[in-house]
Amino acid sequence: MLGKNATEMVLADAAGIARAAAVLESGGLVAVPTETVYGLAARADSAEAVAKIYAAKGRPDFNPLIVHVSGKEAAARLAHIGDAAADLMAEHWPGPLTLVLSRGDDALLAPAVTAGLPSVAVRAPAHPVMRALLEVCDFPLAAPSANRSGFISPTSAAHVMETLAGRIDMVLDGGSCEAGLESTIAAVRESGAIEVLRPGPIVLDGSAERTTHEARIEAPGQLSSHYSPGKPMRLIARTAEADEFHIGFGQIRGDCTLSAAGDLTEAAASLYDCLHRAAASDRPRIAIASVPDHGIGAAINDRLKRAAA
Repeated sequence: MLGKNATEMVLADAAGIARAAAVLESGGLVAVPTETVYGLAARADSAEAVAKIYAAKGRPDFNPLIVHVSGKEAAARLAHIGDAAADLMAEHWPGPLTLVLSRGDDALLAPAVTAGLPSVAVRAPAHPVMRALLEVCDFPLAAPSANRSGFISPTSAAHVMETLAGRIDMVLDGGSCEAGLESTIAAVRESGAIEVLRPGPIVLDGSAERTTHEARIEAPGQLSSHYSPGKPMRLIARTAEADEFHIGFGQIRGDCTLSAAGDLTEAAASLYDCLHRAAASDRPRIAIASVPDHGIGAAINDRLKRAAA
C-alpha cells in the first residue's frame, strides 16, 4: 500500500500520458479523465492489478468492472459482437455507452473483471486523454469510477484526491469532465434484445427495455445505494430547512444550482460537483430541487435516488 500523500498529480499532456502508461504496464493504478467521470485504470489482463482496484476503492467483489478499449476491433478480442451490438457501436462509439456482451472464449481478462459472470462490459471512451492512453497501451484497461466505492463520483482531479490520495499511484489531471454522469450501460442479449441496465448520457430509443430491479448485478451502478454524499438527502425540495444545503434547478437557485437555465445537459455535468460541495459544507443535511425525468434527466434522477437511499 502506498504511503500517505504518495499519489502523484500529473498534467495530462504527452509526457504525463507516457508516464501513466508505464505505471499501468507495471501493474499500478492511475486515475484518468473520461468524458463521463474520472476512471481508476489498471490493466485488465492482470489479476494483481485488478485486485488493487478493488482494494483501493473498497469495492465489493461481486460488482464487475467496465473494460475500456479503443474500438470495435479491440472489443472483439474480449466479447462476442453480434449485429445489434455492432450497430450500437457504429452509432455511439467512441462515446458514453457501455455494452454488456457475452465474454469471448479467449478473452485475456483477470477473472475479477467480470466478477465470475459469463458477460463482459466494454466501452470505447471519447475523451482524448483516455483514447491517447489506450493507443500507447497494448492491453485493455479496467476502469471503474475513481472514488471510494459507494461515494460521489469524481468529475475533477481534486475530487479523485479527496478519497483516493495515498491509495493509488497517479492522477492524470485533464480538467473537468464534460458529461459528468457515468456511461449508459446496455446489455445486448443473444436474441439481439437491448436492455438498459443503467441510464446515462446516451438515451437509447424506445426499443430498448429498461431494468427496474436488481435481480442480478451484471454491471456497475446497479446497487440500490450508491453515489452517497455521506449525509441525509431530501429529494424534490422547493425550499430548504436551515440545516440543509440546497441544490437547485431552474428557478430554484439554492446554495448551488445544477442549471439556472433548466438545461438537463448542464445539470448532468454539474451534479457531482454540487454533491461534493454539499458534502463539504457545514450543514448536516442536503435538499435537492426536482429535476424533470425525461432524456438525461432520467439518469440524473437515477443517481439521486441511489444517493439518497
